[in-house]
Amino acid sequence: MKGLSISVRRTASRFYHRLPSSLERRTRILAWLSLVAQILIVGTGGAVRLTGSGLGCPTWPRCTEDSFVALPEQGIHGVIEFGNRLLTVVLIAIALAMFLHVLRLRQERRDLFALSLALGLGIPFQGVIGGITVLTNLNPYVVGLHFVLSTILVVLATILVWRVYNGNAQRHTIAPGWLVTVTIAACAFVGITVLVGVLTTGSGPHAGDHGAARNNLNPELLQHVHSWPAYITLILTLAIVASALILRLRKTLFFAGGLLVVEGLQIVVGIAQSRLGLPELLVASHMLLACVLVSAMTAVALSMRDAELRA
Repeated sequence: MKGLSISVRRTASRFYHRLPSSLERRTRILAWLSLVAQILIVGTGGAVRLTGSGLGCPTWPRCTEDSFVALPEQGIHGVIEFGNRLLTVVLIAIALAMFLHVLRLRQERRDLFALSLALGLGIPFQGVIGGITVLTNLNPYVVGLHFVLSTILVVLATILVWRVYNGNAQRHTIAPGWLVTVTIAACAFVGITVLVGVLTTGSGPHAGDHGAARNNLNPELLQHVHSWPAYITLILTLAIVASALILRLRKTLFFAGGLLVVEGLQIVVGIAQSRLGLPELLVASHMLLACVLVSAMTAVALSMRDAELRA
C-alpha cells in the first residue's frame, strides 16, 4: 500500500508540473469556450421548454427510474431533454480544463483561479436546480431561478474572458464618476428586465410540458411591464455611447455600441413575438439574446476601468 501511495503521489506530481505555468493560447480559447457554452446551454434549455420536452426525462438524476439515458419509448421529448443534460457534461469538461490551465497560476493570477473555480462549482449546482425543476413538475419559479443562475454564470464567464486578455494589474477608473453611475444604473435595469422577463415567461404558454403549472399572473400586463425597464436600459445605453464618443473612451464605445445593437435586436424580437403570439423560434431567440445582452453589459461595465497588462 505504501508503494502504491508513493506511485500515486509521483504520478500526481508529474501531472501537476506538466500543467501550464503561464497563460497560453489554449487558456484564452477555453475562456471563450466557457462563455459560448454557457450561452448555448440556455438555447438548448429553451428548446426543451419550447418543444414541451421538460418532462421528457420524468425524473432526476436518472432519465427514468431504471435508466440514466433516454429510452426509445420516450420519443423525441426524451432525446431533447437528455441531450440538454449531456451538454452539462460538456460544460463540466470545459470548466475542468480551464481550472487545470490556471491551477499553477493560482498565486500570481488568483482572479483567474477564483473565476474558473466559481464556474466549475456553479455548473453542478445549476444541474441540481435543473433536477429540482423536474422533480417539482416544472414549477415556473424554479424554472425562472434556473434561468437567472444561467445569466449569473454568463457574467462570470464574461469576466473570465476579460481578465484573461486584460491581466491582473492594479486598475483605475478611466471614466468620470457620473458615467460610472449611469453604467451601474444600466446594469441594474438589465437585471430588472431579466427578472420581469422570467415572470412573464412563467405566465405564458411555453411551460415545458402540457401539464406544468403557470404562475397565474397576467401575461399581457407583464409583457408591458417587461418592456419598461428594457426601454430605460436602451436610453441609458444611448447615454453611455454618446458619452464614450465625446470622452473618446474607445474601448467603452466599442462594447457599448455592441450592447446597443443587441438591445435593438432584442426589442425587435420582443415586439414581434408578442404580436405574433409567441412563436417558438422567436421566443428562443429572445432567450439567447438576453444572455448575449447580459454579457455585453458586463463588458461595458468592465471597460470603465483600465490597467497595464501583466499577462
